[in-house]
Amino acid sequence: MDSAQRQILPDAAGPTRRGVHQVRQSGRRRRPSGEAPPLPHHLQTSGVGWLVALVVLVVLSIVVFGGGLRGPAVAVTVLDDAMVRWLAGLDAPGLQGTWQALASLGSWWVINLLGFGLVLALLALRRFRHLILAVIVAQLLTTISENVLGSSAHRPRPFGVVIGTSWGGWALPSPVMHLAATLVVVLYTLVPEGRWRQRGKLVATGVVTLTGLGRIVLGAEAPTDVVVGVAIGVAIPLALFRLFAPNEVFPISYRRGRAAHLDVTGARGAAIRRGLEDQLGLAVTEVEPFGLSGSAGSTPLRITVKGDPPRQLFGKLYARSHLRADRWYKLGRELLYGRLEDEKPFNTVRRLVQQEDYALRLCRDAGLPTPRPYGVVELTPEREYLLVTEFFTDAVELGEAEVTDQVIDDGLRIIRKLWEAGLAHRDIKPANLLVRDGHLLLIDVAFIELRPTPWRQAVDLANMMLCLALRASPERVYRQALGQFTVEEITEGFAAARGLALPSQLRHMLRAQGRDVHAEFLRLLPAPPQPIPIQRWTLRRVGLLAAVVLLLLLVFQQGLGVAFNEPAQTPTRVGNLACTKLEPQWLLAQSVPSASLVPCLRPLPAGWMVGNVTVNNGRSVIPLNHDRAGTGVLVIRLTAHCDPQGATQITSNQPQMQRYQRINRLTPGFEATHFDLFPGGCVTAQAAVPAANRAEITSDLPTILDYTTRQKLQQALDQRSDGRLRLDPSHHQ
Repeated sequence: MDSAQRQILPDAAGPTRRGVHQVRQSGRRRRPSGEAPPLPHHLQTSGVGWLVALVVLVVLSIVVFGGGLRGPAVAVTVLDDAMVRWLAGLDAPGLQGTWQALASLGSWWVINLLGFGLVLALLALRRFRHLILAVIVAQLLTTISENVLGSSAHRPRPFGVVIGTSWGGWALPSPVMHLAATLVVVLYTLVPEGRWRQRGKLVATGVVTLTGLGRIVLGAEAPTDVVVGVAIGVAIPLALFRLFAPNEVFPISYRRGRAAHLDVTGARGAAIRRGLEDQLGLAVTEVEPFGLSGSAGSTPLRITVKGDPPRQLFGKLYARSHLRADRWYKLGRELLYGRLEDEKPFNTVRRLVQQEDYALRLCRDAGLPTPRPYGVVELTPEREYLLVTEFFTDAVELGEAEVTDQVIDDGLRIIRKLWEAGLAHRDIKPANLLVRDGHLLLIDVAFIELRPTPWRQAVDLANMMLCLALRASPERVYRQALGQFTVEEITEGFAAARGLALPSQLRHMLRAQGRDVHAEFLRLLPAPPQPIPIQRWTLRRVGLLAAVVLLLLLVFQQGLGVAFNEPAQTPTRVGNLACTKLEPQWLLAQSVPSASLVPCLRPLPAGWMVGNVTVNNGRSVIPLNHDRAGTGVLVIRLTAHCDPQGATQITSNQPQMQRYQRINRLTPGFEATHFDLFPGGCVTAQAAVPAANRAEITSDLPTILDYTTRQKLQQALDQRSDGRLRLDPSHHQ
């Protein structure tokens, strides 16, 4: 402990025993192994509960329904369908319209409207981190619903009821999942924590519950489908936002201020006091934000320590949000300009605060007028740290102070000492230059660079001269600079310091003066300097630019795919539509309840593959691809009605079926449409074959399509469920 710190930290005498020498203690306390840090990081009980529910329900869904409608899946389906039929049997004036309105809240149009509104709001509020998490939530929901459950738990819609609302794909999970997730994202991105968010949770719970109930009553989903969907829709965004955008780090507030400034009241404030006392031995009376306007990469604090008289220290609170902001800032600079000296991002918050603590000690050793460091407080390991330094009492920012010859000499001497020590500050601006008792002080050395290039050192000199000229004439500053630097060094500085090399605060203050101070310095030089280019092209920069463009294209394409997902294009992830696969057959039968026949596929000839089958109320689409002819060579559609106008009737090998064929085009590619009309339905098979593959493909077409009767599907369902399930409502039989 140095002498300056002894003035702040009172000596504490430890307990004494006979024969043992009395030792002087600093009052610091070492945290024992296993004890929580001052500000522990946790997911909260509700978040853990939802994650457990998510894992349990998803695993159970795959185990129970992964093998099709067999074993335990039959018992669950029988119970679910009995509840659906009971609820559907409830009737009262206006009740059906109410259920329809509630069920429509889970439609794609409502969800897309909410999603677009959320994106626009987050862009307007510049909450880009929340926006990225919202996009990740959408991707995870799609992955789980389609690739995990959609490819394993093939569950048809409830049996034995008339489905009274729109639907698409498999019943598990329910689309209420997307509504629940959207509402959770809205709560954690737009609603401040506290009373308003708690009320919002109650409203969201009511909306999701009523929407799910409406879809159950109308027969679109069963209770199990809704429960699993809600668990997925709530657990994923809740866990992501509490882990990667916790409210204590990224608070939702509509007060003006920087996102980098963290709230130092409540739990964090108590943790700061406890950490200062335990780790540095400081008894703190007050911790308050200080100088927020000049800080964008940390939360600056003024710390009042007990004593006679009380002393003040300065603290800089760093969190993972500052670390990520530093990474994005440096990535953006590299994409726009290339790396401008030592712009490799830090890997951890510990490294970030350790760098500044090291830089402060390095500057003090070099004789620079910088704050004395007193140590680092760990609030949350690898997440939040507090750097404590000397506080320059009664100091004024350079932009508001009187600039005397002594202040100008001090500023130029600071640059000379930096050069002699082989350092570059890299952030010379008025907010980092303080004046006290007629002398200039240097603060905020977080970006200091050891052994910089001559270009970076020259930039520091020019920026210092520009800062001094804000409150003094350029002629005066230039005349004083000639006493410590050569004309060549000053000329090099103004050749290098332009554009992005000037800190943003300095650029704004120069612009606010209404005169070109930089140009005034150039006129004082014996010869105008040749500007040093800032743009730096490297293979890394080219690769990063290409990767960013590719990522934006993928996000844009995915966004369009999600945003314009029409109700008649819901994928099922079915790779096999053989006539022996009953679950897909039942789902196709439910899409057109009046159809007496349901299409299926015979064993496909070599080279053929089933595409992305989509099933919705009123229509099913089965695309077939060929390895040589291309994708969508044959598209089979099941609907209730079709118009074979202009087609020629041909012989049909199916009873009660009328078959028609229409040749749409012969060259350059062959296009034809087959129509199969039967009681209650119609199947169209549209072929689009390249001319080079016409003979091969047209010979395969008649051997692909087959049919299963609705009666056989009912018999198979009877056999699977021991007569407890009916494909259609009893009055349809």
